[in-house]
Amino acid sequence: MKYCTKCTMPDTRPGITFDENGVCCACNHYESRKNINWEERWKEFEVLCDKYRGCNGPGNYDCAIAVSGGKDSHYQVYIMKEVMKMNPILFSVEDNFPMTEAGKWNIKNISEEFGCPIISYKPNIKAQKIAMRAMFEKYGKPTWYLDRYIYTYPLHMALKFNTMLLVYGENVAFEYGGTNDEETYSARIQIENGVASGLSKEELISFGLSENDLIMLDAPKEEDLQRLDPMYLSYFLPWNSVKNYEFAKSRGFRDLTHEWDRTHHAENYDQVDSRAYLVHPWLKYPKFGHASATDYTARFIRYGLMTREEAIKIVKERDHRLDPKCIEDFCEFCGYTQKEFYSIVDKLYNTELFVKDDLGRWRLKEAIYD
Repeated sequence: MKYCTKCTMPDTRPGITFDENGVCCACNHYESRKNINWEERWKEFEVLCDKYRGCNGPGNYDCAIAVSGGKDSHYQVYIMKEVMKMNPILFSVEDNFPMTEAGKWNIKNISEEFGCPIISYKPNIKAQKIAMRAMFEKYGKPTWYLDRYIYTYPLHMALKFNTMLLVYGENVAFEYGGTNDEETYSARIQIENGVASGLSKEELISFGLSENDLIMLDAPKEEDLQRLDPMYLSYFLPWNSVKNYEFAKSRGFRDLTHEWDRTHHAENYDQVDSRAYLVHPWLKYPKFGHASATDYTARFIRYGLMTREEAIKIVKERDHRLDPKCIEDFCEFCGYTQKEFYSIVDKLYNTELFVKDDLGRWRLKEAIYD
């Protein structure tokens, strides 16, 4: 494994690239912000909003926002509703897991604080459990079924409400490194990224899912998709997760303070809705050698909030330590014993990156802290 010479990100992150100086593309993209004329970008944004504002007539929605209720969602709704004076409708996908108290509060707060309706989609629980077990055991991607809906559901609903301007937060591939990391306002091709693509309907049915369980799992037809104008807000203003969090707090967003200190995260305000879901992003660790602590410390370094040395200490302490509460909720929902859970995880470790020590623990062969 090779690590970015500026942040903590390894070259095993899918789609990430490094330059001749060993700096990852995410750090280079962040550095390139100083060359962007943000006033011109904002003018482009104003023109885009002017195109759609009031497009469906007085009293009707003129844009849609894909939300989770989190810190970034609060910021997105603020920009579209209060700054740009649009009339947004919000679409969300809920995962059926037990919610944290913060998660319950935040989805309510975003509607009450900004005066926007939310239409949420919950997959049927039987199908979610079937898909989660199959995808966990075969690919180590237990929430693929949910994540696919997170990408497809807002597209279908935007078409139904004739809200062609569909707003997303950041361009994840460009901001943090990944395939198709093109700097563009258009979010049209994000459904093709590796997070929630690559499975055929035939394979999903082979897991025990029915045709009815797959409704809306496909993207809209291409001719309908071309009618939409999905956009990344991060193209038009300098995106900063910590800044978004500080803003969201000022408008009622709640983090996990006094509720839960997660053992495998470097913070307690990102993806706070449910515990069981966090098993999925943590599974990057056995497969690629990094997880949430790496993701966030890399951002902290870019934002100038900590040094690389400080970040490495956090990665060493936290990245591998999947929180027990996440495991408990995940196992209870899916019907696993913890012995079964750990047996499956054990098979997911990439032996090109990991070796077991004398105590039976998986250790990175080339850790950033060695």
